[in-house]
Amino acid sequence: MAKRIREKAEARKINKDNRPFAKVKYVHMSPSKVRIVLDLIRGKNAEEALAILENSPQSAAEVGAKLLKSAIANAENNKGLNRADLFVAEAYACPGPIMKRLNFRAKGRADRILKRTSHITIVLDVKE
Repeated sequence: MAKRIREKAEARKINKDNRPFAKVKYVHMSPSKVRIVLDLIRGKNAEEALAILENSPQSAAEVGAKLLKSAIANAENNKGLNRADLFVAEAYACPGPIMKRLNFRAKGRADRILKRTSHITIVLDVKE
């Protein structure tokens, strides 16, 4: 039985995606708002994407710029890649846990307020 577990672990190690990436979890922002900003940078050069994020007025752009800087640093320091050759291969936001709150209304009623969170991932790749 242990032999099969070792074989599966080896197969996972061989098929692992070796592109540099960065993740941030539990961002207090709706994933739909974050996706609007991420759509602007997907497929762009890393330097150009950083310039777009730093000049965007959306609040999600600040988080995205910080995350992109982290992904670029990971590529340079951990993978030994050149900053000028990088581009944003993937950028996506997944929903995180939702905090549920109540807003009390007239006549004993209550409205539910959903405070959404996001998990954001940016994956870089080298231009061919």
